[in-house]
Amino acid sequence: MFLDATLKQNRKLIETAIQFHQQGLISPNTYVLDLDMVKHNVQMLSKEAKKQDIELLFMTKQFGRNELVARAIVDAGIKKAVAVDPWEAITLNQYGIKIGHVGHLVQIPKGMIRTILQLEPEFVTVFSYENARQISEVAVQMDKKQKIFLRIADTEDFLYNGQNGGFTLSQLNHDVESLMRLSGIEIAGLTSFPCVLIKDNLPQVTQNVLTMQQAKKLLAEKGIHDLEMNMPSATSTATMKLLKENGATQGEPGHAMTGTTPLHASGDLPEKPSMVYVTEVSHLYNHQAYVFGGGFYPRSRMEGALVATDKRNLQRVSVIENDPANIDYYGTLETEDAHVGDTVIYAFRTQVFVTNAQIAIVENINANPKLLGIYDSVGHVIPTNNIDE
Repeated sequence: MFLDATLKQNRKLIETAIQFHQQGLISPNTYVLDLDMVKHNVQMLSKEAKKQDIELLFMTKQFGRNELVARAIVDAGIKKAVAVDPWEAITLNQYGIKIGHVGHLVQIPKGMIRTILQLEPEFVTVFSYENARQISEVAVQMDKKQKIFLRIADTEDFLYNGQNGGFTLSQLNHDVESLMRLSGIEIAGLTSFPCVLIKDNLPQVTQNVLTMQQAKKLLAEKGIHDLEMNMPSATSTATMKLLKENGATQGEPGHAMTGTTPLHASGDLPEKPSMVYVTEVSHLYNHQAYVFGGGFYPRSRMEGALVATDKRNLQRVSVIENDPANIDYYGTLETEDAHVGDTVIYAFRTQVFVTNAQIAIVENINANPKLLGIYDSVGHVIPTNNIDE
């Protein structure tokens, strides 16, 4: 999906990935991330956010909750993170990263509420009155008042399968006064997901945003004002103006930091591609080449790959996407013009934290490429003797 954009805007990343694989510095099934380009992308996002007066909270799941990358993002201008689940919040806190938002998309299990509140997250999202009551009870025991977001999800809103939950407008109207009586929480904002989708290469707000606006009016009638309007999904320099026009006060960039939202496939945005997937040809069978897998993602929408004997000899080939019902032991290339051991480069949309891949962090690729470290898909260091001290 992002192969052409990467070739056009960050070819050195591809060349570095090929070089490091062929030198044995990285193995197949490894994402290679250009840390300098991530910093550039964050600076572009921060500049646009300041222009639109929108606060940004950064998401790390796309690149595997990586400490080096998270710290670089903070240094480049986005100071607080959003955690997709409580386990990510714990991991980021261990790195010294401030947690701006947790509980959305994944709620906090009852037995973990105290642990998460001890991290002092700025906002916690709840899907129901029962979730809010549990948060409030623990907060009262801790002698604190936790700011919460209410997740809004009316019956006609767009929700991804596996992400259902939240307040319908009728449920909100029914529960709001009970919520206001909970002494351990403060209703500080609203959120939903997804708030922006890309259709025909244009960003559009979803019905969810209109429902959030209705929910905001409902709460105003109850005397609840000055709400944060947290509108995640496809946050980038190309969508922040649209978000602002629809009342957003917060966005949550993830793929924009690696230049991999659907809009970035065109290669024309300030954020540039900063991550590729590296593997190698395992074997040939029935006129096709098979490559080592483990890091493919069912929603990747990949269209092609590069087969390389070295960084100067690149052959573009078509790919056959895996059936998501099966384990991705291998990927398939529509070619027999490849050799066992050849390097293969993909550039597609991914979520590293749900794969079995490694991630290699590199810097200074335009002058003297350096491998900073290799990590597993949830941020743990993988010891290796192949990294220069």
